Amino acid sequence: MSGSTPSAHHQALLERLRNKEALIGVVGLGYVGLPLSLTYAENGYRVLGLDIDTSKIEAIHQGSSYIQHIAGERVAEARNQQRLDATTDFARAAEADALILCVPTPLNQYREPDLSFIRSTMEALVPHLRTGQVLSLESTTYPGTTEEELRPMVEQQGLVIGETFFLVYSPEREDPGNAHFNTATIPKVMGGSTPACTEVGVALYEQAISEVVPVSSTRVAEMTKLLENIHRAVNIGLMNELKPLADRMGIDLYEVIRAAATKPFGFVPYYPGPGLGGHCIPIDPFYLTWKAREFGMHTRFIELAGELNSAMPAYVVEKTMDSLNGVGKPIKGSKVLVLGIAYKKNVDDMRESPSAEIMELLQTKGANVAYSDPFFSTFPSIRKHKFNLQSIKISEQAIASFDVVILATDHDSFDYEMIKTFSRLLIDTRGRFIPSSSIIRA
Repeated sequence: MSGSTPSAHHQALLERLRNKEALIGVVGLGYVGLPLSLTYAENGYRVLGLDIDTSKIEAIHQGSSYIQHIAGERVAEARNQQRLDATTDFARAAEADALILCVPTPLNQYREPDLSFIRSTMEALVPHLRTGQVLSLESTTYPGTTEEELRPMVEQQGLVIGETFFLVYSPEREDPGNAHFNTATIPKVMGGSTPACTEVGVALYEQAISEVVPVSSTRVAEMTKLLENIHRAVNIGLMNELKPLADRMGIDLYEVIRAAATKPFGFVPYYPGPGLGGHCIPIDPFYLTWKAREFGMHTRFIELAGELNSAMPAYVVEKTMDSLNGVGKPIKGSKVLVLGIAYKKNVDDMRESPSAEIMELLQTKGANVAYSDPFFSTFPSIRKHKFNLQSIKISEQAIASFDVVILATDHDSFDYEMIKTFSRLLIDTRGRFIPSSSIIRA
């Protein structure tokens, strides 16, 4: 520990951050870490990316992007300006004035938080932490993680939180494929372990992000992220509960939602679908469900929404089977084409995609399954689902050769007129088509 006073560490770090002299370390260069790194580089900071994936490091060194919605030109420009470096050597974390953790926080098989990525990353970083640094956790997690997991590991190094070292939590708010908002323009919620930490956290983010929203603690910031995603999960769950009911009533739920959305107050439109996907909404609510048990509470709304949303792939398969039966064909042996395997349209991200579960359920029932997705030429290797399949090229002949086509992810690049015209039977899970005798909403 340096002989200078704690306030000197505080003031020196504030000055380096505000003058853009600080080196920003971003740990985890995925869908959150890469755009965050580029945002800092484009705002005049030097950035050091750290990741265990050598392919990501090599791509950055070559000035190219490995994420579809991140332009390679941005990486190349940051490299040309000598503002972006990347490494697998975690010892270089000591060079950084700020370390921002953007690592995954999945659920385990029991729907309990899996903090293994955070813990293993911290174990790799801790030997290289030093006085005068700020550490920010951006991974979505339950309230208390920053104080209960990260703080003890930092303090074991002899660092004093709020005096010689600064700890904050600021949840990521990425929305891949959103043309209206990006990393720099989405307001940033941030809470520190101490008031001094909060001040440093504001200085860390305020020159790269258009608006920083300080809150009173790391726990409040952690809870804020969960509330945002629980809000969406519960409302989408409501729509998914109403979808089969509206179907039986002969009512177009999408038309109902569009009509309700004309009300200028008190209503926010949410839409049903084939299930929830992505790294946030299917996972984050269960972080709070798990933590609530520590306080003797049962989060019924969250769990019910989870049950409803998790049941949607099976509902899609059931509608597919019923529709095939209606034209005298069994599911076993039928040729089924799934359009779109990304979790949302216009992105190259398959995390928790309901399409994979739909395909697996169909295959279990004996269907011959194929897929088409402009972002995945080969079905990716993912933890839960394994398919040795290549994306087929859509054509009139290809569409017509399948007994049933399931629109699972409505990428804008699909030719919907051709799909509608040449599909023998079309299962629409996204409300893209007007229902008819051959177009079934699911």
